[in-house]
Amino acid sequence: MNKDRYLVVVSGPSGCGKDTVVRRLRALHPEIELSVSATSRPMRAGEAEGVDYYYMSREEFRQKIQAGEILEHAEYSGNLYGTPKSEVDKRIGQGRTVVLVIEVEGAGNIRKLYPEATTVFLMPPSMEQLEARLRGRGTEDEASIQRRLARAREEMEYAPLYTTTLVNDEVESCADRLYEIIRQRQQA
Repeated sequence: MNKDRYLVVVSGPSGCGKDTVVRRLRALHPEIELSVSATSRPMRAGEAEGVDYYYMSREEFRQKIQAGEILEHAEYSGNLYGTPKSEVDKRIGQGRTVVLVIEVEGAGNIRKLYPEATTVFLMPPSMEQLEARLRGRGTEDEASIQRRLARAREEMEYAPLYTTTLVNDEVESCADRLYEIIRQRQQA
């Protein structure tokens, strides 16, 4: 059994429900772990080191990228976010299933480093429903919604590169299907 298969990557466009589906998956199967990411942003009230994120300075984060200690990373709002290699390797080495919820670029890096990882692309039921979800958040202006929709169309072109694609038509059934994929891949 290839231990890479204990690594599960979930990607998809903004608004498709990645975090919601993974939260439901973990509620049903608490043995499945979510990788703790690293960030260069300051810790917020109520957050804890090693629970919410691993917090580090921007300089320390860049040094870890250079040293190959960060598997994938991205910059949002002037802060760096990424996946520590040690976080993933320790868990899959122990035969524990670990999930990364990351963007398509990061998923590409993971596929190169862990070619047998289980990669799942989560799709919205339709572009209309994706747009409704984004608008329903009430957090963005029209220009931002249009940018996200355009980006979603671009990201959906990456779906064939994944182990499988799931449509998030209903959270509970999508989480159940995701679990079955994980279980089957680990038994293969």
